[in-house]
Amino acid sequence: MTDEYVHRDRKGLRLRPLKALRHFRNLIADKEDTAQVFYIIEALNGKALLRGFEDFERTEKGRLRIAERRDLVPLLDDHAAISKFPAGSVGAAYLEFMQREGLSAAGLVEEFDRFSDGYPTYNDVLEWYGHRLRDTHDLMHVLTGYNRDALGEVCVLAFSHGQAPGLGVIFISYMGGREIKKIAPRGAPVMEAMHEGKRNGKLAQRVVLEDIMELLAEPLEAARARLGILPPTQYDEVHRIFRQAGQEPMEILAAE
Repeated sequence: MTDEYVHRDRKGLRLRPLKALRHFRNLIADKEDTAQVFYIIEALNGKALLRGFEDFERTEKGRLRIAERRDLVPLLDDHAAISKFPAGSVGAAYLEFMQREGLSAAGLVEEFDRFSDGYPTYNDVLEWYGHRLRDTHDLMHVLTGYNRDALGEVCVLAFSHGQAPGLGVIFISYMGGREIKKIAPRGAPVMEAMHEGKRNGKLAQRVVLEDIMELLAEPLEAARARLGILPPTQYDEVHRIFRQAGQEPMEILAAE
């Protein structure tokens, strides 16, 4: 059944680890150059996107999302509509997060477009699914409790890998964790935080299957409980150890 959703001209992607390593070094040199993330994923994920989509399509919710085929970007960037959700809701937390960080769903698309310029587009359902995974990234921060510091990004990517496995995503997460461990105080469970994120993502229900507007309307804690998203205990412990050492983790890890 997947054939009707995948353009016939698509070809299998081979793994290119040296290309991934080069782009990871570029990302370390400039962590704001998020287009490098997409290069790394493209170099390492191979057929992971297709396998994830096949799992998605097998579920009742997945088939419903395919039938709807919604573009999440205008929904997530409609802050006027989201502002109507009550205090304590996923939507209220998402809006606060996006405004505090100066982010937009369209901004992430712009970074992706910078990466994908010159690559073929297929306008098939598989492409839509990949965009859906991309466009829920910032919502993952809100649902998981990981902030936008370097360790928070590492853990969100690990959580995302647990939800939709792909070598590119976990490579960035693992290598990013190793870089943070170099500057962390002794005893800070940096890699344990990354592994906990991966484990929590695997245990939780897949966020990509959800009706996003219905999810935004839910109370945040109720949504976490329903989806089985566990608290980020090891991530919080790393932050505690930083503060115990007299360092503000959000400042240190933002610089990292």
